[in-house]
Amino acid sequence: MNSNVIFETIGDVLLWSTAVVFENVGNLFNNAVIVLGFIGLFYWLNLQRKFNKEAENNPDQIK
Repeated sequence: MNSNVIFETIGDVLLWSTAVVFENVGNLFNNAVIVLGFIGLFYWLNLQRKFNKEAENNPDQIK
């Protein structure tokens, strides 16, 4: 038994475990990131609209 057998066994176990995880997750993570990105975008745009309206109503601001 040499080190090549040990490293190949470790590699096979890692390859099998990552394949199991990726097959079960599928595109769920990608879709979740896209949805959260759009939620964050709409939240940020809503805050920006509120700040712009506040700035229009405040004549004492520095421009």
